[in-house]
Amino acid sequence: MVLQEQSRGIPKSGQNCCIGILVNPRAARDVRRLVTGASSIPVSERIAICHRIIRGLSALDIGQVLMMPDRDNIALKLKTAVERDRSLTSAELPKVRILDMPVTDSAKDTLEAVQMMLKAKVGAIVVLGGDGTHRLVAHACGKIPMACISTGTNNAFPGNPEATIAGLAAGAVGRSLVTPDVVCHSNKRLCVRVNGQDTIPALVDVCITTDTQTGTRALWRSDRLRKLFLTFAEPGQVGLSSIGSLISPTSREDNNGLVIDIDPTAKEFKKLMAPIAPGLFEPVAITNYEPISINQKCVLDNSVGTLAYDGEREVTVFSGDRIEIALDRRGPRTIDMTKTIENIAYSGLLIDDDTLQSDR
Repeated sequence: MVLQEQSRGIPKSGQNCCIGILVNPRAARDVRRLVTGASSIPVSERIAICHRIIRGLSALDIGQVLMMPDRDNIALKLKTAVERDRSLTSAELPKVRILDMPVTDSAKDTLEAVQMMLKAKVGAIVVLGGDGTHRLVAHACGKIPMACISTGTNNAFPGNPEATIAGLAAGAVGRSLVTPDVVCHSNKRLCVRVNGQDTIPALVDVCITTDTQTGTRALWRSDRLRKLFLTFAEPGQVGLSSIGSLISPTSREDNNGLVIDIDPTAKEFKKLMAPIAPGLFEPVAITNYEPISINQKCVLDNSVGTLAYDGEREVTVFSGDRIEIALDRRGPRTIDMTKTIENIAYSGLLIDDDTLQSDR
């Protein structure tokens, strides 16, 4: 076989490129560890995942990585490990810079860190977390592409790529070595207004529950679910989106979402057994379901309970509150790992012409 001769190799100008890595140290640590079969991810594994991301970025000559500080010192321990690698192997790894910001151990940290990354003009952000973490990053990141890695409880939105490949893809997009419009997806989202006030949009689901307090926030009791809005419902997931996937599968590319009415007190309903959390099948009393179109708005004003976004209760609502929920396609841009690696292959970025052999 003869390889075609063309301009190949990595342009040596990546040292000025900066990539963000956002790790939620609290992902996969909520109460569902106790009430379901959900597992947790230790700090050591989160650091190892980030280390592989760094290796992927180094293949494309990325100069610097920005990270959010945290109380588990994930960023600091990674920085130490990367500096040790650089000194022992002379590897050209990106420098790790920890953002100078206070640590509150809350959602505020994620939002502030992403805003600082935007000011630093990062080319892409690699996100480690579940649906809730990605929701926060998506709200703050604007048009900066996200490379998504599942490390949460319910991981319907992020995929589960090998971290090395995620780093490689993020570096290629961040340096514009591939065309972002070709390898990045635009995503749907659910925008919610309560009494005229905007809230942070959801990426996967919004659910009205009968719980009168947010409590531990996580959802795992199906008898308290009442109305469920989904941006997509792809088979093979756990969480609330699994309910939709088992009655009306809906893809991310479809120009509609799904609305499901749930009421175990109704006279007539269809009982569906759904995996609403890892290792937990619960009966769901479905009274009706129908598609919701892009830009369609649903208005509710007689709900009492809480609004849950991407699996976590967040807003308490009372009778008479006006709730407006609309589906649109102005969500975050996410990197398609497969398409990105295909484009890397077609462009010959990782082929060194000096070692090219023509005949077999």
